[in-house]
Amino acid sequence: MSLKLYELVGTDASRPFSPYCWRTRMALAHKGLAAESLPWRFTEKSAIAPHGSEKVPVLLHDDKPVVDSWTIANYLEDKFPDRPSLFGGEGGRAMARMINAFGDIAIVGGIFPLVVADIPNNLAEVDAAYFRKSREARFGGKSLEEVMASRDTGVVAFRKSLEVMRQTLKKQPYLGGNAPNYADYIVFGGFQWARVVSPFKLLEVDDPVHAWRERLLDAFDGMARTSPGYKV
Repeated sequence: MSLKLYELVGTDASRPFSPYCWRTRMALAHKGLAAESLPWRFTEKSAIAPHGSEKVPVLLHDDKPVVDSWTIANYLEDKFPDRPSLFGGEGGRAMARMINAFGDIAIVGGIFPLVVADIPNNLAEVDAAYFRKSREARFGGKSLEEVMASRDTGVVAFRKSLEVMRQTLKKQPYLGGNAPNYADYIVFGGFQWARVVSPFKLLEVDDPVHAWRERLLDAFDGMARTSPGYKV
């Protein structure tokens, strides 16, 4: 069996930073599966175009492409049913679908304006130029620095947006219950992305969400913690 994973990196090929790639990284580890990392950068569209995608993650299973983190998670669950479940059954899979949307909108969407101008610092010149042009267009022509200028107040609102998650984590160690599952990895991917690209502090140390993040940094023999990142 051959598994290969295209992952977004910058100048440091050992520093993967896509929140969606981290969802897949954690899912593979949960399943006890090892995949060869294929470093990929923003302007290397031609490398994954033959696999039917313009974005990562792209998983190759015996050279068969599986595209999109949610699709990959479902593929791993169904293709390797004898390994630990990512969802804990169909009810858990249905709930994780909602968490997947929450992760996209509230977590990745909430973090993005808080770290966006730090991201080009991790990229080569050609990729930084591509990132700046494409992302500034999303903000109506505002510079990345303008978007991020209010992050000291913006992070307060972001922390408040985590209250439902916080209340859950006061009663159980993981979103998945007593042990993490794919719901945890969806949300964690966003926090790991921020930790890799930016020194900005998203969470207070006494926050239950911070304690949850710390537990997941230590999961799978510290896979996420030992990946290059800032100590925030």
